[in-house]
Amino acid sequence: MAGEFFKMRGIVKSYRMGDEEQVVLKGIDLDIQPGEFLSILGPSGSGKTTLMNLIGCLDTPTSGEYILDGQLIRALSEKELARIRSREIGFIFQQFQLLPRMTAQKNVELPLVYAGVGAAERAQRAREMLELVGLADKLDHYPNQLSGGQQQRVAIARAMVTQPNLLLADEPTGALDQRTGRQVMQLFREINAQGHTIVMITHDVNIAKNASRVVKILDGQLSEGSVEDA
Repeated sequence: MAGEFFKMRGIVKSYRMGDEEQVVLKGIDLDIQPGEFLSILGPSGSGKTTLMNLIGCLDTPTSGEYILDGQLIRALSEKELARIRSREIGFIFQQFQLLPRMTAQKNVELPLVYAGVGAAERAQRAREMLELVGLADKLDHYPNQLSGGQQQRVAIARAMVTQPNLLLADEPTGALDQRTGRQVMQLFREINAQGHTIVMITHDVNIAKNASRVVKILDGQLSEGSVEDA
C-alpha cells in the first residue's frame, strides 16, 4: 500500500468566472506515505484551501488523477465519497466546529452516530479518545466551558474516533494563542509518532516546521521544501 496510499498526478482545478476560466491548481503532483506528517505551506490565495478540499474529497478536480488508499477518487459515486469523508478522513478545522449544546463526549461520539456504531461502543471509544488528548476529566463539559486549546483537543479526538487513514488539519492553530498552539502541535507530533498520517494546511512557517516534511504551494503550484528552510 505504501506506493498507493496517497497519490495525486497532474491535478488541475479551475472555476468558470463569467466568460473567463480561473485556474487555481496547475498540475499538482503529490505523494504521501502512510505514517507521514506533511505540512502544506502557503499564503492566502495560493490554492492551499482548494487543495485541501480535494484531498478531503470535499471537491473533485477538473482533471488529473487522485488515488487514496488504492481508490481512484474520480471513479467513485457521491455516496462512496461521503463514506470516505466520514470514515477514512478525519477533519480538524481552525474554528473547532463543535456543537455548543453537546458535551465534549457527545461531540466526539457524533461521527460514530453517522457510522451506525452502537451507543455503548460510541461512549467507550469517545472516552478513550478524550483520554488520549488529555481531557479525561472534561467528558461532561460543554464547549463554552472549555478553553480554545481544550476545544481543539476535543476536535482532534472527534477526528480520530473513527480511526481514519488520514487526519486532515486546516490551520489547526489559527484560532489559538502561540503557547496553546505549541501544545496542540506537540499533540500532533505524539499522534503522528503512533503511526497516524497527518496532512496539515497552514500559512504559518513556524507551525509548518512541526511536520516531518513540508511542501510549499504558491500560485497553484507545489514545490518540495524542507523543514529547515520552510
